Amino acid sequence: MFLEVDLSSDEPIYRQIRAQIVSAVASGELAPGDSLPSVRSLAGDLGVNMHTVNKAYAMLRDEGYVTMRGRSGAVIADITRMASPARAQEHRERLTAELARLATELKARGGTRDEFVRLATAQADAVFCPPGQGT
Repeated sequence: MFLEVDLSSDEPIYRQIRAQIVSAVASGELAPGDSLPSVRSLAGDLGVNMHTVNKAYAMLRDEGYVTMRGRSGAVIADITRMASPARAQEHRERLTAELARLATELKARGGTRDEFVRLATAQADAVFCPPGQGT
């Protein structure tokens, strides 16, 4: 797995790392049981502070994407087996709040509901139905 960070981005580096790992899980590039690089190794590869990588890994752990195995490091979790109904509901609520935030931002910039739905649908299609992968 290849990660890269944009040091000039407004998005914090730990969130960039988190987002790329979640994307790799969603695409199947990372599967349950796959090991992530050690905090020290990834920090060195990216040229960032170890605490930054540790924060990204802790966030992924708290969200259920990874499990920490002591000195063995971070491993991709089997979310479908580990997710309790309460955790799944919490995740849906967090996603709903994020969608509401994005819709509000678009509206504040003069966007419309139809535009939001069109943009959201295009992104959902790109994630769930990538070209050449069928439906």
